[in-house]
Amino acid sequence: MPVASLRRAARETVSGLPREFWWLWTSTLVNRLGAFVATFMALYLTLDRGYSASYAGLVASLHGLGGVVSSLGGGVMADRLGRRPTLLVAQSATAASVALLGFVHDPVAIAAVAFLVGMASNASRPAVQAMMADIVRPEDRVRAFSLNYWAINLGFAVSSMAAGFIAEFSYLAGFLIEAGMTALCAVVVFLKLPESRPERTATQKAAEEGTGLGTVLRDGRYMGVVGLSFLVALVFQQGSVGLPVAMGEAGFTPADYGLAIAVNGILIVALQIPVTRFIQDRDPRRLLVVSSVLAGYGFGLTAFAGSVGVFALTVCVWTLGEMINAPTQTGIVVRLSPVHGRGRYQGVYTLSWSLAALVAPLMSGLVIDRFGAEWLWGLCAAVGTAAGVGYGVLMRRMPEEAEDEEERSVTGTSAPATAEATAR
Repeated sequence: MPVASLRRAARETVSGLPREFWWLWTSTLVNRLGAFVATFMALYLTLDRGYSASYAGLVASLHGLGGVVSSLGGGVMADRLGRRPTLLVAQSATAASVALLGFVHDPVAIAAVAFLVGMASNASRPAVQAMMADIVRPEDRVRAFSLNYWAINLGFAVSSMAAGFIAEFSYLAGFLIEAGMTALCAVVVFLKLPESRPERTATQKAAEEGTGLGTVLRDGRYMGVVGLSFLVALVFQQGSVGLPVAMGEAGFTPADYGLAIAVNGILIVALQIPVTRFIQDRDPRRLLVVSSVLAGYGFGLTAFAGSVGVFALTVCVWTLGEMINAPTQTGIVVRLSPVHGRGRYQGVYTLSWSLAALVAPLMSGLVIDRFGAEWLWGLCAAVGTAAGVGYGVLMRRMPEEAEDEEERSVTGTSAPATAEATAR
């Protein structure tokens, strides 16, 4: 592609988005650039502190459990207190708890603080998604969510590489650097981001008071999407839980796994923006079906991998599904969320990924130990297929035209997600 065409494509991708979005995007990037602890936590506990692998797994589980708890709490806070206060509280608490984690040595204290870190860090996610939906026009949301997802992966790729060098120098330095970067995110939010929660009329305030978590859970159409999101998340989680175990049992080294999984981050950083340009005007139902199948069968093909190169090729397949799924599904969630309940709805959606992060390690370990890795990859293919069929059926039942957003904010009902509603 000519350089001029590339420049035009890049300009069209980033143009038209409000300044507030870019400050939120910057905050996300800074946060992920400093995400060192998740990368080296297991090594810190086993190599530096001398704890067992079982204890390291327990700490990781408690960190995930904290995320499950705060997924709902963060969503409620985003609606009741506002997006900006929730972000400030969550990021400040994350900075403080991460710094504390670097200084505690007692095993019970480490486990307790890890739980707090999981709670604090995950509490900001519903607020970020709700704020993004507030400040970006409906027709630009898929593009905005894709750019945010790109920032997450770019930051993670850089921080993963830096984490190894920092750990060789000092694990404590890694904790303190992450705490400092997270505190910087809070400063950006405080100085540059105004509150984005829409102004509410008296009728809307009354509707909001009646929109509790029970209302979200009774929204059958929305919970169907959340359930399908959980299935897809179970599959994607295998990239970090099932794949390294299976490769290790097959005789591959950690470095081999690192090479294979690095393809995921490289592809997302290189291709997420052009892929989004390709999908943003297409039918989201078909995109979600295709992405689910790519995810399921991408991992399913792992059963036939016998070299690092073939493992890397399978990573390419499910990474393409990930790049299609992430912005499309997030856009669907926003369209199904009433304005006054976006925080709660985003919280329940985030919960699906937090639960998957808890269930996936247990599922992969059980299946690999009892039946072998081939059964895990076959199960991934089956789950991906089921999710694809589910998306096809669920979204086909949705009306063609989106309800008026103002009406949704008053009635508390969710708007349908269609190609016209999400991508236009």
